[in-house]
Amino acid sequence: MEQVVMENLFNGDIEAQTEAANEIANLGSNQRHKLVERGVIPPLISMLHYQNYEAIEAALFALLSLAYGSERTKRRIVKSGAVTALLNLFQCQNKSLIELTVAFMLILSSCKSNKLPIASSGVIQILVEFLNEDLSNDYISLQTKLDAIATLHNLSTCHEIIPLFVSSGLVFSLLQLIHVSEKSSEFILKGIALLEDIVSLSNDALQETAGTSGSIRALVETIEEGSPECREHAVSILLYVCKSCRDKYRGLILKEGVMPGLLQLSIDGTWKARKLARELLLLLRDCSNYNSKNIQSKRELIEQIMQEIDAEEGRVLETTTLRLVEEMIAKLSV
Repeated sequence: MEQVVMENLFNGDIEAQTEAANEIANLGSNQRHKLVERGVIPPLISMLHYQNYEAIEAALFALLSLAYGSERTKRRIVKSGAVTALLNLFQCQNKSLIELTVAFMLILSSCKSNKLPIASSGVIQILVEFLNEDLSNDYISLQTKLDAIATLHNLSTCHEIIPLFVSSGLVFSLLQLIHVSEKSSEFILKGIALLEDIVSLSNDALQETAGTSGSIRALVETIEEGSPECREHAVSILLYVCKSCRDKYRGLILKEGVMPGLLQLSIDGTWKARKLARELLLLLRDCSNYNSKNIQSKRELIEQIMQEIDAEEGRVLETTTLRLVEEMIAKLSV
């Protein structure tokens, strides 16, 4: 069977090559490994340059099946020139091929040695443009956007790539997604997790996040409305912002009404979110008295927080909020 597949791929017409490529996806792992060793990758990549969508799709599926579970094969595919062919496919008008191409790029980007070659190809800018596409136009599906974010997440583990993220406009795109999307959605979770990674590694990304209009408001809304994981990432980003320049950003964060959501998060968030929320609460105070049990009593601290929330939010604290404040102060004082 392997011999027939190789013969058709190297010497057959488009129809025979397409049939051979389709056959590869049905072979066992040992058979696929043998084909890789016999040089099946180059002819499959050559098929990606055809004008025949059926042949291209068959080649993509074949390459995906070869790459699955094999870091060595992923490296070989990239070294054989697959990335250039994939970039060309991004320009086609066939939605299913674009979706399959993004999925393939996601698989290839999971290999450590592929990250820099993929990032330096210009693919980051293309993936950012996909994220900017309105889902309502039915050109880029939600799954494709999720795969694009996951690909960028894979690339983000290579720190040399982070400046390319910033220069591509990715930070602004992620902030826009967080601003306009459902705060508890998987889409937001993937996007805000990626944003946190970038902000933690790039001061330029941090400053862009802090300075973009509406970004702090969007993060505050995520703390209030997001899933537990989304809330955790949101408070972490706000903490990075506040730590970068407390005097500059403390007032801006408070102005967006962060206190009620932050207090709630300090009680019922994930373990990490509770820890981050309490640290941010300390930074948002007028003074550092939270660090000393002897300067103020718990009751004075509670009253001080109540007054600040009431003044900034223009709302009367309810019994439930008071209870949350008391619990938060008790835990801070432990």
